Amino acid sequence: MGVRTGSSPAGDPEAAGARTGRGRLSRRGRTRGRGRLSRTVRAYVFGAAGLLLAGCASMPDHGEIRPLEASQGVDSQVRVFSVPPADKASAAEIVDGFLEAMTSDDPQLETARQYLTEEAAKSWKPGAAVTVLSAGLDRRSVQGEKDPSGPRWKVTGKKLATVDERSAYQPETGGGAYEEYLQLVQENKQWRIATPPSSLVLSDSDFQRIYMPVNKYYFAGGTLVSDQVYVRQRSDPESRMDPTTQTVQSLLAGPSKWLGPVVASSFPTGTELRPGTKSLSYDGQNTLRVPLNDKADNVAQPQCQKMATQLLYTVKELTASRLERVELLRSDGKSSSLCVVTEAAAAVIANRIQGPEYQYYVDGESRLVRMKLDVTSEDQQNRPERVPMPVPAGFKAASAAVSHDERRAAVVSEDGHGLYVVPLSAAEPMPQPAVTSKGNKPNGLSSPSFDVSGDVWVADQDPQHAGLWRVPAGVGAAPEKVQVAGLDGGRIISLKVSADGVRIALLVERGSRKNLYIGRIERPDGKGDTSAVSVRELRPAAPQMAEVTAMSWAPKGRLLVVGRESRGVRQARYMLADGSMAAGSLPGATGLIGVAASEDETKARPVVAHLEDDGIVWLPPGAQWRTVAADGRAPVYPG
Repeated sequence: MGVRTGSSPAGDPEAAGARTGRGRLSRRGRTRGRGRLSRTVRAYVFGAAGLLLAGCASMPDHGEIRPLEASQGVDSQVRVFSVPPADKASAAEIVDGFLEAMTSDDPQLETARQYLTEEAAKSWKPGAAVTVLSAGLDRRSVQGEKDPSGPRWKVTGKKLATVDERSAYQPETGGGAYEEYLQLVQENKQWRIATPPSSLVLSDSDFQRIYMPVNKYYFAGGTLVSDQVYVRQRSDPESRMDPTTQTVQSLLAGPSKWLGPVVASSFPTGTELRPGTKSLSYDGQNTLRVPLNDKADNVAQPQCQKMATQLLYTVKELTASRLERVELLRSDGKSSSLCVVTEAAAAVIANRIQGPEYQYYVDGESRLVRMKLDVTSEDQQNRPERVPMPVPAGFKAASAAVSHDERRAAVVSEDGHGLYVVPLSAAEPMPQPAVTSKGNKPNGLSSPSFDVSGDVWVADQDPQHAGLWRVPAGVGAAPEKVQVAGLDGGRIISLKVSADGVRIALLVERGSRKNLYIGRIERPDGKGDTSAVSVRELRPAAPQMAEVTAMSWAPKGRLLVVGRESRGVRQARYMLADGSMAAGSLPGATGLIGVAASEDETKARPVVAHLEDDGIVWLPPGAQWRTVAADGRAPVYPG
């Protein structure tokens, strides 16, 4: 049994008073001849309106399967407090009460532990991981052949993802089944669970209510890179740390396993928060002070500045107030300073890409053009201009990419046979193609993409010679074929490298389906490793969508994805790059063919798209799509 409390979301028509909570247990009335009411009941309390218990349901302690439903909707303002097991509760009530108690905000999950045997309660460590299910749980009593001495319950569901000990989200591929057996025994004449799950088990809606995504930051080749993880929206039941402190603790623990091979932390191994730290404080000058243990006491100033930069970028996304400085404190408890970094100094250390000056697309005459669309300007007149490039008269482009410094372009010829890397200047002669394909349109070269190092990436879609190619930065560099692990016979038809240079989004076609994956770009480390650049550990980036047709990177490590869910219409949605959930959608996107978003986090940039019937369009904030060029196609931002 659980009780939910919280304040009503703005605009809720029921905010004036209490409302009845829908319990998770299936409402099937009373069991045959038993008439027992379930103890698993939730009530919602808004402000001081009062407490209302309702929605009771009968549960059997044996026999048929009964589903445990997920919470209805996601309400992060709701708090859940569980109710201890009743005296002489049946085995079914103990199982249901425990599964419900796992979703609570109780400190140390104390109530959930009351459903366990004394030994199991002491050894249970649910904070190590989270299992996320797409819906609720089914549970049923089973007769054990080897352990007939006590009831055994089978708990099943559809596994959506896991959150590991580094708080990183990993989508389940192939719709894996979740299955767990709970063994109950009599302890002091009360049924208790002797074998609890090794992790927390939550429905997707409960997971979204309890946890929130945050970005922590590490360095890759001198550039700051985001690493997305999940922390509790409120104080963690086990550590009692607030969300900011949880995030800092996760940052100090190191990067996620997936990103770990290509990034590095500036914090010395073993660095933790000073013992006893449960919250971090700000002063009146918007300075965050972070006390560390003795592992960091003797770091040099340049390293300390990088440590503080990682902390500033990690924390500033969590706070509504403006974070201007981070100060690291020594372990002596006297608040002596290790170093201080300001927001301006951190921006230099972070070495992140500058925001783009132009947006680009291919016009009706198959030429690359550019324009400026400033969402902060009252003058919203679009004035496309031809990009100066050393191309011969009559040359036609199918698609293009522009380097982050906007000094070079990579252009694919209209027939898809050649990729040309050219300066954005008409003063030099047209070079020979850097990459060629024998495939006939549309199975020639894909749209290209630049990474932060200036390398150009492109996929050959020719079924006979399919592969991913990289053209290293520099004039006349020979192209290299990139090994991509995990394609499993799939063919890359579209790609986009992230601005941080460590991730690549790949649209992969297998049969008639197109699915989106994120791969990790691994480069030689310069320490005797002469292996080529490769792409490793593909993971699904939009598992909720049955098909993806276009994508672009967006700010804060998100993706803007065009696709459709099963039996749904085409739509454009922002997705978290770990595939965990959608983070907003665009209006009127059913006709989108291509889309481009800027990764610039310092200034709002409009989304530019190719709309089926309207050509190149853009989306001003709070408005509808506006046409730029009715005959344009292939929109891109630098990258």
